[in-house]
Amino acid sequence: ILRLIEPTSGSVRFEDRDVLALDAGDLRALRRKMQIVFQDPFSSLNPRMSIGAIVRGGLTIHHLAEGAAADARVRQLLEEVGLRPEYASRYPHEFSGGQRQRVGIARALSVEPTFIVCDEPVSALDVSVQAQVVNLLQDLQRDRGLAYLFIAHDLSVVEHIADRVAVMYLGHIVELAPVAQLYGQPIMPYTQALLSAVPAPDPGVKRERILLAGDVPSPANPPTGCVFHPRCQHPARDAACAAIVPPLEEKAPGHWAACIKQPPTAISWEAQRAAGATIEFAGNGLGASARNEIVVTDTGTLSTTLATPWAFVGGGSAFEDQDQPTDFGIIGAAAPGEAEPDSTRTLPPPDARLGSPTQTSPGARAAPS
Repeated sequence: ILRLIEPTSGSVRFEDRDVLALDAGDLRALRRKMQIVFQDPFSSLNPRMSIGAIVRGGLTIHHLAEGAAADARVRQLLEEVGLRPEYASRYPHEFSGGQRQRVGIARALSVEPTFIVCDEPVSALDVSVQAQVVNLLQDLQRDRGLAYLFIAHDLSVVEHIADRVAVMYLGHIVELAPVAQLYGQPIMPYTQALLSAVPAPDPGVKRERILLAGDVPSPANPPTGCVFHPRCQHPARDAACAAIVPPLEEKAPGHWAACIKQPPTAISWEAQRAAGATIEFAGNGLGASARNEIVVTDTGTLSTTLATPWAFVGGGSAFEDQDQPTDFGIIGAAAPGEAEPDSTRTLPPPDARLGSPTQTSPGARAAPS
């Protein structure tokens, strides 16, 4: 994004400017507005330079201040990030990891940016120090009106600081939504598995963990179709998932996901069936509609997990959700020419959205496991 590494494809636009098309002079001028806080506070600071010289570098390059004015600006920045002004004469090896990261933040702020890439800025720090740095970043954002691209693998930190969250798997964005929607109603099976792994702060609360099968594939040789399909736990996963690359689509206002089994989708059932699909999932995924559906196309056994009570209706392929529809709640109808349902057997609710003990209903089609 910042062109510290030149991209091989794609586009980057910032304030209606194509960042990848800028020459060296224009790019340097733009970097006054785009800065970065690196992940490793130990290797990102030059050990041969004093803290004052490190923070002053941006002021010198962009001709923002010189001499006594630059020194005064350095002292002000150090105070703003919670360090003493006299630390300007010291060297990086004299500081702890949290203090070094504060120096990195001061360096980024020195040129008055409007956008900062925070590349896992707290992952190398102790938990107590992480909280201090995250709170500092939030205070700076409020006071300076900054925009952050906050990259992290700690979902609790992301929920605390983010307004909108993008979930990535093997270099692909698989879900994008406001933080409340994504943490409250995740659509993508990978997001659901991630959130199930977050420890509950209350020891009395038991969280049902979704365990993914297999290992993460190599990014150099990703799977065909949906990159997550070999490990996906979606009840409607089938051969089409391995053949069709799912587009990132808006499933609900502001909520985007890359899954052809989560309607609405531009990938028609005919296109899925041509790619080998055997199960059509017609639910909305967010509980915004009263009906979610799996259409059975041939014989077999449907084995899946659901988030709410559901009933098997006699006749071989009809299911009805008996409670509020959720991510993978399902309802089905008899195939054309099939006998009407003549009996109903209610099954107990599973323990979790996904990953609970499997419920099997005879006469319907099997979802691949």
